[in-house]
Amino acid sequence: MQLSQNLNENIQYLKSALPIPKSFDIVTRELLLGETRAYWAGINGFCKTEILQQIFADLQNPLYMKDSLVQDIALYLSAKIGYAQAQLSDDWDTILKNICSGPSVLFIDGFDQAILIDVRTYPARGVGEPDTERVSRGARDGFVETLLFNANLIRRRIRSPRLTFEILSVGMESKTDVAIAYLDDHADTALLEKLKDTLTHLNVTALTMGTKSLEELLVPRKWLHPLPSMHLTERPDVACSFLEEGHLVIIVDNSPSVLILPCNIFQFTQSPEDYYKSPIVGTYFRLVRFLCIPISLLLLPLFLLLTVHYPQLAQKWELLSTQKLPGPTIIFYILVVEFLLDLFKYSASVSSSRLSGSLSIVGGLIIGDIAVELHWASVEILFYAAITLLTSLSLASAEFGEGLRIYRIFLILTTAAFGIWGFAGGILLVLLSTATTPTFAGMSYLWPLFPFRWGALKTLLFRYPTTKAQPSRIWKR
Repeated sequence: MQLSQNLNENIQYLKSALPIPKSFDIVTRELLLGETRAYWAGINGFCKTEILQQIFADLQNPLYMKDSLVQDIALYLSAKIGYAQAQLSDDWDTILKNICSGPSVLFIDGFDQAILIDVRTYPARGVGEPDTERVSRGARDGFVETLLFNANLIRRRIRSPRLTFEILSVGMESKTDVAIAYLDDHADTALLEKLKDTLTHLNVTALTMGTKSLEELLVPRKWLHPLPSMHLTERPDVACSFLEEGHLVIIVDNSPSVLILPCNIFQFTQSPEDYYKSPIVGTYFRLVRFLCIPISLLLLPLFLLLTVHYPQLAQKWELLSTQKLPGPTIIFYILVVEFLLDLFKYSASVSSSRLSGSLSIVGGLIIGDIAVELHWASVEILFYAAITLLTSLSLASAEFGEGLRIYRIFLILTTAAFGIWGFAGGILLVLLSTATTPTFAGMSYLWPLFPFRWGALKTLLFRYPTTKAQPSRIWKR
């Protein structure tokens, strides 16, 4: 819908579209620019008051006005409003979206266009290091909930003229700003066009949970695929490294993490810590994390298989050193310990940092000992469960570790019910679920293992020195 040239009609429409004066945070002012009537509207708290006061003081200064009447609004904008972020608009949808997003609007009588003055400011926290991706060395900044700040953190590291941020609006009610960051000569053009087309046609009311909501909209998943379909990071240096490799980075306003496309399973085994250590040390810890994946997945199901269905092997290898337990008891113990470990981990993650350490100590020392005394668990099962928990915590991605936990519980149930056949069949189903995990644009989740690309796979398995990781045009001048 287009604006009217009559100021009173525009004011009436604005009051019908916005809760004026019901909502206390919507501020309006009637102004006189010489002898020309004007009307201003904005959101209290989103506008920089000092800049607005300076703009209005200049516009109402008799010495500043050559003529008492505004004759040409475009010329008036160019000559009188020197603020950099100001533009004209004649569309009500654009104007209402801008008012709700932060920019203020100035209506002038006699013109069917309004002046959008972007003097917005958002409340934001400091760009501190994210708790989930800490490193012993390196940068200590992280993404925050403000899209512009996140774009600046990336632009600060990549000062290339080819770095591009394309912004779109997602959500019929939330109208959340979503920016796609990419290097113009590095990114896959077909993937970029597919992503823009998908975001443009998303039929959703609001991105309630930010990047997580957008991830589920871009890649719909079923319950049989617990592994993450998109890689998230809260570190600007990690996002920039993926940009340099040709990936797309999706920045969602109000979210302190960004999405990275395309995604494969090997991205969840990498950690920025690898690149802040020497190549041999970084490669060693990366291979340790690879080893932690099968240990976290198979240790408890394999222990259950041997102790319940093959007790002679368990006795020979002394897997149960204290006493011989019946099979149903071992199954019960393992399920109880799995539940308790998940309960401790969840409680520690949502509790205050002042209490999480104490909670872990209490859970490990007191509750574990009491569980053994009350015959709710055994020492051996607690030991194997503790190793499983440590290997899960050592994985770089917490969401990937949680997906492995679902697979592990599934293997425990199939092994307890069907023995060796349940164990083997469960592993096959886990591999099938992993291989068919959906990704955006249907790209292979196991790439570069399938389809096989050794040149790409070895860079994921090993931490290469910086000289070999740079493009050839840098080192071969």
